[in-house]
Amino acid sequence: MLMEEGRFKDAEARARALVAARQSRNGRDRRPATVWYATYVAVLAARVHGRQEASLMAELDSLIAEAEGTYAVHHNLLLPARLTRAWALIDEERAAEAEAEARKVLRALARRANRAEEQQLELSALVCFGDALCAQGRYEESETVARAHLPRAFDAWARSLRILLIRSLSGQGRHEEALAESLEALPEAPAHGVGHLELHKAAALHALGRNDEALAEADRALTACERYLHPTHLRVAAIRALLSRITPL
Repeated sequence: MLMEEGRFKDAEARARALVAARQSRNGRDRRPATVWYATYVAVLAARVHGRQEASLMAELDSLIAEAEGTYAVHHNLLLPARLTRAWALIDEERAAEAEAEARKVLRALARRANRAEEQQLELSALVCFGDALCAQGRYEESETVARAHLPRAFDAWARSLRILLIRSLSGQGRHEEALAESLEALPEAPAHGVGHLELHKAAALHALGRNDEALAEADRALTACERYLHPTHLRVAAIRALLSRITPL
């Protein structure tokens, strides 16, 4: 609930408090999966909040190693943890590694029998995969990913794939098409996704020389981000960089 409300700092603090309480007990915790899950929630909350700290990757690596070595309940969260690691790699500008990690998650999902139950995770992995391609300048490939999976996407994933398509088109210099896609009706942005659509819409408008409109969109994006996201969030940095390039008419 705290994550859905955009209270990422509170969510992380509560999860870390649970970890500390469990670890302070005498003797071995009879439910070690509780500590694993609480740590994972804390790391996830910090990442979507946008705190850029190297320690988060170290925590993720430790969590993944632990989950790989057990058949306890948290083994079932191994793929979400690996996907979170892929997103974190994009944050660290290690896009090729993020692509490889996302591919591993997608291959693992393809081998499972209950794929319908894991459609949300698959769509999230596809968005991550597409973003990793964009980060490497492989916009045509990311466009293919977005177009192939948009017809079956829903809710937040429909929004994320549409934004991936917009970014992919702009990356190819097809700004009119990108702008047209940005006008399609989309589900409301979750707290961690605020400002994303407006950022890419503003970028397309700026590329087309429509700077007054671009400035208004970028301002809207920054206002939304400042409500929920950490000042070091990469989206905040991207919006500020775009604003510095826009010259109003």
